[in-house]
This record gives sequence, C-alpha cells and structure tokens, in this order.
Amino acid sequence: MSQCVHRRRKVCERGLTWIKPSFLWMMYRCGWGEKAGQETVLAVEITRDGFEWALEHACLSSYTRGVHPDRATWQRQMRRAPARVQWDPERDLRLQALPYRSLQLGLTREAVRRYADEWTVAVRDVTPLARAVRAPVTGGDLDAAAGLLPTERPYPAPPAAEFGCPSPGRAG
Repeated sequence: MSQCVHRRRKVCERGLTWIKPSFLWMMYRCGWGEKAGQETVLAVEITRDGFEWALEHACLSSYTRGVHPDRATWQRQMRRAPARVQWDPERDLRLQALPYRSLQLGLTREAVRRYADEWTVAVRDVTPLARAVRAPVTGGDLDAAAGLLPTERPYPAPPAAEFGCPSPGRAG
C-alpha cells in the first residue's frame, strides 16, 4: 500500500513513497481510513521482481551497530540507496502493537520511478474493506473482523541483518 498513487510523480520523488505490506499496520497508519487526508485507502499490487529489486537496493533506515561499520558510513550509504527498510511493530485488530515487526519499504529517486512506471500491476480501493473490518472490531466481535482480513503470508526474505546498505556497486 502506498500514500503516493494519486500525486504527481514530481511530488513523490522529493520524499519517500512507502510500501506497507501489512493491512493492519496500514489501518493503524490511516486510522481505518478516517484520518484527515487519508479517507481513501488504496492497495497497490506490484511485481515480485520490483519488490525484490527494492529490497536488494535498500538500506536500513536506522544505524545498527554490528551491521554497519560506523554511523558515517551508514549515512553515506543511506543517502545513495534508492530504498530503505524500516521495521515497525505489527498491529492487532485493535491496532495495538504486537511483539513482532512488519516491514515498511521506503522508495526514493530511481525506485519511485520504477514503482510508478514498471512495477505497479493494479490499484484497488480497499476503503470499503477497511470499513467492513472496522465495524465488527468496534462492536467487539474480533472473530468476525478477523474473518474479513485479507490473507497475508510471511515473505521469504533474508534476515533483517542482511538488509544492511547496498554495496557501492548496487546503489543504483
């Protein structure tokens, strides 16, 4: 899911466009589609090749001792990387943090261009689904809400420590 689909590419390329693969994390972020300016929730389907290219060219969004040689090297590598990986707490149906994390993948520069021009396969308005899931949550029927959630499967990706920063030859 992304926040940038309806904006002109020029706007998106100045900042980061975030891919948020978790439905409940996205519901947390947009308040079930009720936060001002976030009333429409879109699911953006991208190619697996595109997603993997972004992962392969990503840098962790924060310095991690033991993964990066030093903070200055990490900062240089992050400035060059067209994508960044961030791990945020996954959310439950009440949008409370869970003890495990979900991937957020930030795109910039070349990655945004590829996302818009090459990787995007489909865009669906999932606002009605957000409202349909929220209704039983509000009523306290979490089992009914859980039955409405889209299927999400773990992605067979390398461990977080392998999402260091791209080597100089991979950065673009």
